[in-house]
Amino acid sequence: MTVGVNEALKPLVLIVEDEPPQAELLRYNLERDGFRTALAGDGEEALLLADEEAPDLVILDWMLPLLSGIEVCRRLRRKSSSAKLPIIMLTARGVESDRIRGLDSGADDYLVKPFSPKELLARVRAVLRRSDAANSDDTIEYGGVSIDIGTHKVIRDSENVHLGPTEFRLLRVLLERPGHVFSREQLLDRAWGRDIYLETRTVDVHIRRLRQSLNKHGAPDLIRTVRGFGYAIDTDKD
Repeated sequence: MTVGVNEALKPLVLIVEDEPPQAELLRYNLERDGFRTALAGDGEEALLLADEEAPDLVILDWMLPLLSGIEVCRRLRRKSSSAKLPIIMLTARGVESDRIRGLDSGADDYLVKPFSPKELLARVRAVLRRSDAANSDDTIEYGGVSIDIGTHKVIRDSENVHLGPTEFRLLRVLLERPGHVFSREQLLDRAWGRDIYLETRTVDVHIRRLRQSLNKHGAPDLIRTVRGFGYAIDTDKD
């Protein structure tokens, strides 16, 4: 179990790159440096994976099939679930006007090809540090439930809610995207990690414990079950 929890704590980087050798080089260096990775080969797949995987950071190539990196960046910024998602844009375009355009589209940083793996990793760590600093005191609130990311305190309707570490991680995943239905496999990945092998019914056990804790004082159940698929947290369960 410890291995899985440690794996779940590693930041997930979504690599959006249509050139396989470049994508594999990025994946290799990021995973060697302790990150988890997911790969997308075009702009539409990038938006799909950003929605499904909820990455901690996106490395986004400018020139992509189907949708450009600029358009992907703009669409991610327009969605509340990814409005604050750290994005590093990669491009062969080095002129100042292109750098400004990339940053104006919402990118947090801009790296011109060719670049060294060490420089990329330094940029990734710097962007994540800035993001962590900005969110370290954040709370997530929805439907009368508030969780403090820094202290791991949970409050519902002014009452303290005591959760175990796994239930806290599950609640955080659900609260970060209210209304979104996560499959059991996605919840296993986000709350336990990809390297832990558990049956999907493990999720059901911990969701039941989470429900019991959240609803202890007779409050309405916020967790919606989608039969045969997974769970969402939603005030509109009809």
